[in-house]
Amino acid sequence: MRLDEYFEDIEPDEEAERRRLAREKSYAITDHLEDFERKFDDALSGDTLVGSTAPSIFVGRSNYPDIPVGLLSPVGDEDEAADYVTDGNWYRQGYAIDDVLQRRTGLLNSSKRANVDSPGIASRLAPSVQDVWDGFVGVQREVAIADRPVDLEIGLDGKPDLGLDSGTDVATPRGPRANARSADLTENPHVPRAVKKTLEDDDWQAQGAMTYLYRRGFDVYEINSILSAGALGEAAQRRLVPTRWSITAVDDTVGQFLRGRIRNAPSIDEVQVWENEYMGNRYWVLLAPGNWEFELVEMKAPGSIWNPDPSGEIWMASASEGYEGRSSYVEETAGAYYAARLGVLEHLESIGRQAKCLVLREVSDDYWAPVGVWQVRESVRNAFDGEYGEAETFHGAVKAVTTQLPVSHQRLRRKSELAAGVQANLSAFGSGND
Repeated sequence: MRLDEYFEDIEPDEEAERRRLAREKSYAITDHLEDFERKFDDALSGDTLVGSTAPSIFVGRSNYPDIPVGLLSPVGDEDEAADYVTDGNWYRQGYAIDDVLQRRTGLLNSSKRANVDSPGIASRLAPSVQDVWDGFVGVQREVAIADRPVDLEIGLDGKPDLGLDSGTDVATPRGPRANARSADLTENPHVPRAVKKTLEDDDWQAQGAMTYLYRRGFDVYEINSILSAGALGEAAQRRLVPTRWSITAVDDTVGQFLRGRIRNAPSIDEVQVWENEYMGNRYWVLLAPGNWEFELVEMKAPGSIWNPDPSGEIWMASASEGYEGRSSYVEETAGAYYAARLGVLEHLESIGRQAKCLVLREVSDDYWAPVGVWQVRESVRNAFDGEYGEAETFHGAVKAVTTQLPVSHQRLRRKSELAAGVQANLSAFGSGND
């Protein structure tokens, strides 16, 4: 399909009006918190939360290496615990921002402090995680490696803090928090055979174990939880990993594996433009013939929580890599870079081709609250559904797409190396320079 026809066929998102209205409805989040408090009181027996079901875990970063580790469990909706797990199902079910916040305000984070690795420092908190399968940290690991929500009882110290932590653009918002005294399993968790294999091999490095699980059909969401709980890697190196770090680590590791898979693949033979829109974020994915290169450019609207001055300019950030990838962490676009790159690499690996790729992310003020980097990952993954627009040249495609963007072609060229036609310098990329 010609690119001009492709633009004509992109219908306004039918959910756009709902997303705009969601901002007005966002104040109803206080109603969800009040509902949670009522359900919490009903579920509490003395100081124990009985009949709880934990579908996931959380590992914090504050005061590292003595960090908070938590069990996330819905209160009053235990039978639907699997629906509270952050994964691609939220995209497939069409969750809006308010839906995500409702899910998060319904999850109680029962947490304790633990040390990431050192038996000496951690003696007053928790032992080294290398061989811990009892106590609070052990229960958390059991929840992380299970392939379905786990029933348990949680002893609490006091009532939960009902404040909503909106997190960051990387971390999914978290709901009420409570100090946990203890946690006990009330069933034997079911652990997939592939996960057992990675646990039993004490010499398996974390990167290899992650890749193994991905090849066995585990999505990055599941691998992230296992890594975060300190259940991957060589036995002596296993550590609790803060959730925010583990999300990016898994996206990066799987992305590197996929890049290796397409390293010697033939190039695509035409310029393609793909588009997707979700939760006030619009994505343009431009693929062009050539060896692997990748760049993400983000444009964030004034008046949004990332660019709060309503009278300011569009805020822009970019990061890129060449054929050999990167050797340093992406600071400016952070986790969004690795999530978007993963979606592109999955597509290219599935068709057995390589390409140079430019992803343009436009964040409008409809994206009024951060829901987590998963929406970047799923939006790019699903951008490759349906048809794409064709262009004669890559720079012709960039110029045409710019007519759909809130920034000028000239400003985009100043920010984007690929849009400006700067050939990737492999030695520069190898040293981690943008």
